[in-house]
Amino acid sequence: MTLLSVEEICQVFERFQKQNPEPASELKWKNAYTMLVSTVLSAQATDKSVNKATESLYKIADTPEKMLALGEEKLISYIKSIGLYRSKAKHVIALSKMLIEKFGGKVPADRDSLMSLPGAGRKTANVVLNVVFKQPTMPVDTHLLRICPKIGLAEGKTPLEVENSLVERIPQKYMQHAHHWLILHGRYICKARNPLCDECIICDICKHNEQ
Repeated sequence: MTLLSVEEICQVFERFQKQNPEPASELKWKNAYTMLVSTVLSAQATDKSVNKATESLYKIADTPEKMLALGEEKLISYIKSIGLYRSKAKHVIALSKMLIEKFGGKVPADRDSLMSLPGAGRKTANVVLNVVFKQPTMPVDTHLLRICPKIGLAEGKTPLEVENSLVERIPQKYMQHAHHWLILHGRYICKARNPLCDECIICDICKHNEQ
């Protein structure tokens, strides 16, 4: 595969930055806990579906204590429109209990602690660290796994390989917002079916590697 040079990588992110200076997660959240829960719920589901389900949920359960008081069955009634809702409800209740018992009801700000929570893998931990705690992490979802090798930003076939490649190659000054720019690019422009190359602001830089 053909990789972008350092200069080309900087051009990519300068253009993203100019177009969208302050990109944000499309998940709606009120505090660190609700961001964690929403990220767990978003696995194999759209942000839009999660936001719709959690809009009323977070009005009554926006802390681990309130979520435990709500209980698993009532939680299911709020999130049953989301895929895998039963297993996700179990995870949310279990992680809420662990947050109270091990972390004083607070969401921890380190990856290992976050990954110890039920339902929270590396991508979830990286999202929370980046969005809530402003750490320069690189969550790799299906969009990044697909588009980053295609563009030439990273090499690798697994989320961890692509994450490590991106962290190694992207200049630190872009890391805070890099994954948001890339997710939005993959979601709305560099789509899996019918990518909108004519509308792409980095089309002249993209290496168009075969998938």
